[in-house]
Amino acid sequence: MPVQPYLNFPGTCEEAVRFYQSVFSTEAPETMRFSDMPADPEYPLPEEAADRILHTRLTIAGTTVMFSDTFPGMEHTVGTNVTLAVLTDSRENVKQWFHALAENGTVGMELQETFWSPLYGTVTDRFGISWQFNLESD
Repeated sequence: MPVQPYLNFPGTCEEAVRFYQSVFSTEAPETMRFSDMPADPEYPLPEEAADRILHTRLTIAGTTVMFSDTFPGMEHTVGTNVTLAVLTDSRENVKQWFHALAENGTVGMELQETFWSPLYGTVTDRFGISWQFNLESD
């Protein structure tokens, strides 16, 4: 079960990923943009979000590093734009770890099914560290 760094950018993700790809001579990544998400009439996608990167990743020196842009209008602070992503096949572990970190912390997104995962959620623990939990299969 890998724990992977996840870096966020304020609309400059594509430029950053190209730079890191060049520096570390990695393969070109597959990229998902906000416009690739399933449409939700209750939450229409703003035009300025369409071309931003929703998710991509590079393998750098044997470690997967994941990247995305923030949604337009979301706060972005250099230095705190890194989260730790936990990917696992254990639903019980996702729930146990998420709820333990949420104690005296702040839940960003409750555990729920998403179009990319049967169970996903985000939490910032009491020490200010942001975590993403992603159930890879069910």
